[in-house]
Amino acid sequence: MAIRGILFDKDGTLVDFHATWSAVAEALAHEAAGGDRVRAATLLAAVGYDAEAGVFQADSVLAAGTNADVVALWYPALAAQARQQMIVRFDRLTASQGAAAAVAVPGCAQAIEALHAAGFRLGVATNDSTGGAERTLVSLGIAQMFDAAYGYDAVAAPKPAPDTVYAFCDLTGLKPSEIAMVGDNRHDLDMARAAGAGLAIGVLSGTGTRQSLAGADVILDSIAALPDWLARR
Repeated sequence: MAIRGILFDKDGTLVDFHATWSAVAEALAHEAAGGDRVRAATLLAAVGYDAEAGVFQADSVLAAGTNADVVALWYPALAAQARQQMIVRFDRLTASQGAAAAVAVPGCAQAIEALHAAGFRLGVATNDSTGGAERTLVSLGIAQMFDAAYGYDAVAAPKPAPDTVYAFCDLTGLKPSEIAMVGDNRHDLDMARAAGAGLAIGVLSGTGTRQSLAGADVILDSIAALPDWLARR
């Protein structure tokens, strides 16, 4: 069946993961560590970020998880209510700071413009918050070309569960087999497979590698190559 809709992961797919999130992650970890730099580095390592090298690990909590996952690891002693309040705070801070720091992957805007002009229905599927996704699209100047943005807090179960694909299908009237999912982590590919999406496309512009994305139908350098690749299918 022809592909008529495309869901994009956000971080590492639309935006440069390292340029956008390194400083934000380090600031949040330093706060969680009470200003102890050694402790902060340990916390960052636990969620998949090497502060010294400035590198995010593929499929790690920071690369593929949710703010709730990070809070659970960094603040394990919090009671349920306090933990929920911390998650809300993380959502608010990452939404504002992530959008403010957002650096687009080279060729992102041109690729989205070409796909929109070709008639594809476009959406975002991220394990960041919905507010963070929406504010980032505005910051990048491409929000008007997207039908919807879904964060981990917009569905019952976030990636790698299939819920976001189903929500996008409900909105657009498309079938899962008409949807392509594009992302830089295994969570993206696993969601596509779980939902019965028509294509699972990996990109190397984020934290994923050819090895970690080996289950994709195709691996592209970035979404800049996506319009031409789809046109040749």
